[in-house]
Amino acid sequence: MLASSTPPVLLLLLLLLLPPHPSSCADVTVTSDPLVRWGEEHGDPLSHLVLEAGHLYVGGVDHLYQLTSDLEVVSHVRTGPYLDSPDCLPPIVPQDCPSATPTHNHNKLLLVEAGQGAGLGSLIVCGSLFQGICDKRSLSNLSHLLYQTSNPVDTQYVAANDPRVSTVAVVITTENKQEVGVAGGALRLMLVGRGYTGRGPGDIPPVTTRRLSPVAPPRRAFAQEEELGKLVVGSYSEYNNHFVKAVAHGDHVYFLFSRRDMWHKKEYRTYAARLCAADRSFYSYVEAPLLCRGGYNLAQGAWLGSHGAEPALFVVAAGQATPVYRRSAPAPDGMKELDAVLRGVCVLQVPEAAQGPLNPLPLLDQDSLSEYPCGGEHTPNPIASAVPLPATPTFTSSTQLTAVTTATEAGHTIAFLGDAEGRLHKVLVRSDWSGDLYGSVSVDKGSGVRADLLLDDSQQHVFVLTNRKLSKVPVSTCERQTDCQSCLSFRDPYCGWCVLEGRCSRKHQCQRHMQPNHWLWSFEPTNQCVTVQSVRPANQSKDEQTQVTLSVVQLPVLEAESLSCVFGLLPPEPAVVTATSITCQSPAPELLPLMLTGSVSYSTSSQCLACVSSVWRCNWCPLDQLCTHNHSCANQHIILNQRESSSPTSCPLVFALQSSALVPLGLTSTVVLRGQNLDVYTDEAQYVCVVQVEGVQINLTAAVEKTHNTHTFTCRPHQFQYAVSQLQNAATVYLRRGERRIDTSPGLRLQLYDCSAGQSDCSQCRAVPEEYGCVWCSGSSIPSCVYNQSCTSVPADTCPPPQITHVLPVSGPLEGGVLVTITGSNLGMRYQDVVGGVTVAGVQCPPQPEGYQISTRVVCELQSSGKQREGPVLVTVGTTPPGKSKQIFTFQDPQLRDLVPDRGPVSGGTRLTIRGRQLLTGQESDLSVFLGLQPCFILEEVTDSQLVCQTGPSNQTADVSLRVFFGKAERTVPNVTFRYLDDPVITDATPAESFYEGGRVVLVTGRNLGVVQQPIISVWVEPLEVQRVKRRRRLALLTAKQLVFNSSMTTVSERCSVLSSTQMTCPSPKVSPEVKVKGVWFQLDNVRVHYETIKVPVSRFFPLVRPSSGVPLRFKPGACLSPQGQDLTRAMSRQEVRARLGDQECEVKTLDSTHLYCEPPERQPISEEDGSELPSLQVFMGNLRVDLGLVQYDSDSLSVVPLAAQVGLGAGAAVIILSVLVVILMYRRKSKQALRDYKKVLLQLETLEINVGDQCRKEFTDLMTEMMDLSTDVGGPGLPLLDYKTYAERVFFPGQQAAPLSRQLDLPESRRPTVEQGLQQLGSLLNNRLFLTRFIHTLEAQQGFSQRDRGSVASLLTMALHDQLEYFTEVMKTLLQDLVQQYVSKNPKLMLRRYVDLVPGSWSSPPYWSLGSWLSLSPPQTLMVLVKNGVEVQPSPVKVLDADTITQVKDKILDQVYRGAPFTQRPAADSLDLEWRSGQAGHLTLSDDDVTAVVQGRWKRINTLQHYKVSTNHSPAPPLVLLLFSSCCVCVCVCVSVCRYYSDIHSSASGCYQEMNSTLNELSGSFASEMNSMVALHELYKYINKYYDQIIMSLEEDSAGQKMQLAYRLQQVVALVENKVTDL
Repeated sequence: MLASSTPPVLLLLLLLLLPPHPSSCADVTVTSDPLVRWGEEHGDPLSHLVLEAGHLYVGGVDHLYQLTSDLEVVSHVRTGPYLDSPDCLPPIVPQDCPSATPTHNHNKLLLVEAGQGAGLGSLIVCGSLFQGICDKRSLSNLSHLLYQTSNPVDTQYVAANDPRVSTVAVVITTENKQEVGVAGGALRLMLVGRGYTGRGPGDIPPVTTRRLSPVAPPRRAFAQEEELGKLVVGSYSEYNNHFVKAVAHGDHVYFLFSRRDMWHKKEYRTYAARLCAADRSFYSYVEAPLLCRGGYNLAQGAWLGSHGAEPALFVVAAGQATPVYRRSAPAPDGMKELDAVLRGVCVLQVPEAAQGPLNPLPLLDQDSLSEYPCGGEHTPNPIASAVPLPATPTFTSSTQLTAVTTATEAGHTIAFLGDAEGRLHKVLVRSDWSGDLYGSVSVDKGSGVRADLLLDDSQQHVFVLTNRKLSKVPVSTCERQTDCQSCLSFRDPYCGWCVLEGRCSRKHQCQRHMQPNHWLWSFEPTNQCVTVQSVRPANQSKDEQTQVTLSVVQLPVLEAESLSCVFGLLPPEPAVVTATSITCQSPAPELLPLMLTGSVSYSTSSQCLACVSSVWRCNWCPLDQLCTHNHSCANQHIILNQRESSSPTSCPLVFALQSSALVPLGLTSTVVLRGQNLDVYTDEAQYVCVVQVEGVQINLTAAVEKTHNTHTFTCRPHQFQYAVSQLQNAATVYLRRGERRIDTSPGLRLQLYDCSAGQSDCSQCRAVPEEYGCVWCSGSSIPSCVYNQSCTSVPADTCPPPQITHVLPVSGPLEGGVLVTITGSNLGMRYQDVVGGVTVAGVQCPPQPEGYQISTRVVCELQSSGKQREGPVLVTVGTTPPGKSKQIFTFQDPQLRDLVPDRGPVSGGTRLTIRGRQLLTGQESDLSVFLGLQPCFILEEVTDSQLVCQTGPSNQTADVSLRVFFGKAERTVPNVTFRYLDDPVITDATPAESFYEGGRVVLVTGRNLGVVQQPIISVWVEPLEVQRVKRRRRLALLTAKQLVFNSSMTTVSERCSVLSSTQMTCPSPKVSPEVKVKGVWFQLDNVRVHYETIKVPVSRFFPLVRPSSGVPLRFKPGACLSPQGQDLTRAMSRQEVRARLGDQECEVKTLDSTHLYCEPPERQPISEEDGSELPSLQVFMGNLRVDLGLVQYDSDSLSVVPLAAQVGLGAGAAVIILSVLVVILMYRRKSKQALRDYKKVLLQLETLEINVGDQCRKEFTDLMTEMMDLSTDVGGPGLPLLDYKTYAERVFFPGQQAAPLSRQLDLPESRRPTVEQGLQQLGSLLNNRLFLTRFIHTLEAQQGFSQRDRGSVASLLTMALHDQLEYFTEVMKTLLQDLVQQYVSKNPKLMLRRYVDLVPGSWSSPPYWSLGSWLSLSPPQTLMVLVKNGVEVQPSPVKVLDADTITQVKDKILDQVYRGAPFTQRPAADSLDLEWRSGQAGHLTLSDDDVTAVVQGRWKRINTLQHYKVSTNHSPAPPLVLLLFSSCCVCVCVCVSVCRYYSDIHSSASGCYQEMNSTLNELSGSFASEMNSMVALHELYKYINKYYDQIIMSLEEDSAGQKMQLAYRLQQVVALVENKVTDL
């Protein structure tokens, strides 16, 4: 019943965790591959990975990433944390859900939904927030939401709301047979398996079907609909599955999960379930357990691959170890294992039936299975089996495996396995299902590999996802093996040696891999490299030519090629191939050089021996001193090669020394040599002994005695000397006959020695070996070590007592454990002499053999003293008195008092100061400091009271104890711990620009900055010569995407100051104008934070006067100095600039981009420079100091005036002063009057503004009151409404006859495709938010850009982006935020009075039309209303809408009835009743809310006239009666009504951005066809062309725009539209 008549092929390969098996574990070394690329992302732990169309999508906690195949981030979206609670249903309202807290969003599902036809498709993302709802995102840009519900219903809860509960899903496409009118009849579904959660909705089945498309209303995406099917079991809590994998194969969907057996052994088991993909009712659901012999069945991950050209399901499962296991035997008759077992559940009766939430095992016949392959209503469902699918292990691992994927290479199956320690294992799965582990790579040590393990499209890399990293691991590194032997020994199934191409490659990369012996597989042990096994003859004289035969192993079969033999650098010789042999002719003698590399060479000391014993067949002619290949010599006698003669060598030879090889220095000695085979020499030449000492040749005549074939040569006695002071010196000795040198046996040397060299005391002398004959001669004037025959007195039998010259250290801990080094003389002749003879302050100190040096040094290990003590160091050797040191050794008890600071970042780098006493105990090398288990590295010289060390990194934040080791003695700080805190984080740094000289204070904000001790700001700079690239080459560079790392880059740094845990200040570093800033980072101890936004613009001042003129600036006191410059405000503010004139401050008043205004002192300051009387004006900006030139105050010099003139001048001055005083008093009075008039005018202006506002509000109220009168002029069936196209033309382009909506592109047909392509690229650029905002800001900054241009561009943008209104809205919000920030810094009132931004007015037009069109759907109707006031009844016609609520109808009736009365005299609407009377007795009281109100979900709809079916379409119309009760009327003033209005607004629910976005998406889709976007883009291009240079400059100045190459992309658009190549 549950198996198809042609079941898919599905083999089962399970990887389980079992104890290691000796036969199945290979000894494979775990390596760290340098070719592994990785990127670290936020969202720990990362959980899911998807690969689609060359892009990677990663889901983690609160983060989604889109990356390229090279792990470069394309898009990043934050998905949390948000306010949520598992106990509450979305949307979350804090008042309704008190348990809601900011909650992390764990990614639960990440799937790709294929697009319709050639569409791009979408990315399905489900998280743990909001009961596991899902949304759809664009595959090209994750930030673009394709579908999201803001008010989900309970049927849309998909994933588990608990991060610990698993969720799996698979997307399928089936035929839609139940829905009519669906295009194509295709139905896109998602089958979801999820575990049980104890909180939240408890009625979600473990397996459900969710709708993806189509979703025409009232259907919803991701909804669980009744007709789509679900797995119905008895108890969801008992049927609590841990889902591992869901895969679709053929016509079926398979689920793999584990579950605890609640009815038998209470153990966990792994199950496989199958379901027909077309089964909408779950009739075909069946499951069976999987059993690994040994009982380890907890599945961890799975992958659907292939093995042997047949599908196979690979599973990893947990236990005590991790095995790979297979079926014990294949199923007969071609039935595949898993399908056979699952189908057997339905056709076999087994002894034990399944018990649990599913039906017991049924018994069906084969005909039912054939007729109903996917079940039916009459068949039992769902069902399960208790008969497992057994398997046996074939591979084990001691580490738990967590992920698996497979690949097929050259017909072989390779499994890649991830484990819990962050390693990737490579296993070859053989045809008999055995597995060989051939390699392991450490990807992310200590971090488990996630279940999503993927191969890239080219099958060349594995993408490995761990908790915080995504790594790209190559499947093989064949190219790194450079020779055949290393390639074959590499044992990688991917690799083999390509013989003719001479490289290690994959099989398909070798051209002739199908032919024998052309591609040698590295995993085949019988394969060998193509090797020349033997060569005959092995050597040959260069004077002879012969045939050379080579025997070759595994010679590849050749087609039409021919082989050649190459000898050295000579031309090739043709070769003849016979089976596995190759024969060729050796080169002609005349072609060979005089000496080939590798020919025979011999030493001058043994020429004959080297010749006849060489591998070459060479013979020696002793009389000719010639080595030849001939078998005859010119002087008859010849010595044959030893390979051709079995007799001992017959070379003339000095073979031994008859005298001693040891020759003392300074004594006359005789050397006696022994020779053989010397009878060949028959001339009368004399023999001479030659001794070479330090390059000096000593010739000694020799006397010869012959005995049989042996000659004895006695050399003349000689007293040998050498200059180097050392114990012995080797001297070469040989025999010469005439000019012929007689061969000497290798190693024949004289050992000259000097007893006094290096033997400074008695112990050293007596330690010399006895054969040298050295003695300590103490009887001489200066005791020394001499040769025994040179001592004039009796040699000493014993040595003097030891002498100690130095002891290090002179202190140690009470517990001992440190090494004490004792230096001196006569400290024994061997290590055994001092064993047990060393004491330190009375405490035994055992010597260490590795530190002992004869007579001069003893190293011993200090033992515990038990208490503080001091004393000398004693060394005793034999029976001599002990040697005593002058230094006193002290046993100390070091104590630690405190440490500063007591906290630091987990990355380390904190300098710890440890204070105490007696800290300098032992040597510094004996000191070591630890914080917990992490070392703290000692930095400075240790004093007796202080020790400084630097902390290392820790793997967690925690309190750890401080431990200081003095050798083996441990000390801690009592009751003090060191706390590792989170690393500092930098969130912002302002200002983001600085001048070249540096010194500008940058305020850095972040978290945990207080733990940093040494904060540093660093700038990475590069010379401009490296940056200069011609503009015409830019396109080629960008296309090639070259990245050049230049060694000329340097860094400059400055120290920062920490203000608090959230703030610090950093002076900007000084850089030269000849360099370009390439990067900025903050070094926070061991933490490096890159910050790329700080720039260094060029700002400069101009001198006050021309420097060449030499004339100072003339200044009149009372005015301001105004030096000029360029771009002065780009990197400084007024508060940061300081000006000095001479020795006094010049107070800065104003600073703009071109001027600085400062107010100097009233009197001319004194110059600070020697040699100048005039002060100079200097401007200081941080470290920048600019000297702008000299300034001279204007002042009148005194002249000699007569006394009479002085008196006259004084009287005149008095009159003038009196006149001035009068004028001042009058001016002051006038000034006060002017000030009073000014304040009066201001008051009048404010009053006028208030009156205008009141008048506007009054007029608006009158307008609203008289709207009913105006509505009578409307007429017709409803409100007048233009079609959308006409409406858009009038709003966007008022007064234009030929609006862009009505035009087409006026282009020649030959250029139309190219121009349209360029405009399409321009449209994609407009979809880039950065480009659009920079484009708009650049246009607004142009002086020639008029208000008319603003409206035109805004309208064109609205047309071009009409299908992206949601994106357009986000851009509008960004522009409004920029507008607000711009006016907040100036005058906020101007923002409310001016309308200066491009976009918002045009953006609001589509929603306004949508509102008007909705209102037009409800045409006003006239109802006859009977107004009853007491006993008086008055008929009154009122125009209302069907969509009006009851309260709105009351208000309109009151407006009609009380239109001429004051508002305070009209009753309130809620104090009146509205009745609808039909016939004589029927009447109904209408209200906004009653029992007939419609309830939708959690919302209740307010009643309208349409709800009560009130209409005037029938006659006679039932009247509406408004009952007025004067006793109930309450007079309410206007103020109260206004207050209530604003109160209602404040209490109303705020709108949701998701709802607005959904509405905008509907508007985009509804009217996209009405917008002629191509014409709009062409019109926008005209503005781009007009302001091209300014736009390009703006894009190139933006660092983010540079990364996205926006300027280059715009240049491409221009090239296409203008039909020319841009000047790049």
